[in-house]
Amino acid sequence: MSGICDGRVVVVTGAGRGLGRAHALAFAAEGARVVVNDLGVGLDGVPGPDSPARQVADEIRAAGGTALAHGGDIATPQGAASLVTTALETYGRLDTLVNNAGFLRDRMLVNLDEDDWDAVLRVHLKGHFLTLKHAASHWRAEAKAGRTPTARVVNTASGAGLLGSLGQGNYSAAKAGIVGLTLVAAAELARYGVQVNAIAPAARTRMTEHTFAATMAAPETGFDAMAPGNVSPLVVWLGSTASEGVTGRVFETEGGRITVMEGWRPGPTADTGRRRSPAEAGETARKLLAEAEPPGRVYGA
Repeated sequence: MSGICDGRVVVVTGAGRGLGRAHALAFAAEGARVVVNDLGVGLDGVPGPDSPARQVADEIRAAGGTALAHGGDIATPQGAASLVTTALETYGRLDTLVNNAGFLRDRMLVNLDEDDWDAVLRVHLKGHFLTLKHAASHWRAEAKAGRTPTARVVNTASGAGLLGSLGQGNYSAAKAGIVGLTLVAAAELARYGVQVNAIAPAARTRMTEHTFAATMAAPETGFDAMAPGNVSPLVVWLGSTASEGVTGRVFETEGGRITVMEGWRPGPTADTGRRRSPAEAGETARKLLAEAEPPGRVYGA
């Protein structure tokens, strides 16, 4: 196997199924050595009896690639540290981190338990933070030792984090947090040779195939726009040296479509140079809103 990731060592979290599996296979097909991380949990985050990470690693090796499985919990400091250490001790380096692991516990806000809020934030947002922290610590040390890496991080956000999604307050908040984390990491880590970007994918996975059954169903013929593998080429490119100079960006990707998302930036504004009364502030706000672009529609609304 050879390609744009020849010689690179890539870690993919949540790579036992769905998007993560597709990413792992795609990186291996482009010559990367892949650490396949998956805790083997169900949709609700409860561990299951099988080891999907091992199955994907076996699949990569059977196709002539190089891979190993890692079953640690990346939402714990020990699990995240172990993931980075495994890559370094096995392959001697770490070049790309793809944060993909996550699950759902959907409820309307009034029915959302604190435990379900905490669990989703823990895996999605804390899981991204911990793996990124440990990988970044290694890359900073390399840079300070005069071995500045060509490192890449690809985080997984969601349209739910950009626009919101009914019944997914916990998931939407976590994914919005990942966008913020991506922007900060891109700015902080650039000096160490690290580029950090995020994708907001739409594809058929365990988390979407039932919730959005009508739009996620595979067609009987023709292009399967919701196949997870459609997302992976962009992820592989972002994780390669070919993406030099691209950092702090969020890409929405679905089927054959790639969109550069443009986040919060100043819109219509007015400045009186003095304090307004509440009535004046309201009048100004309404005038500005009339000039502004309408917000995108919340998913499910």
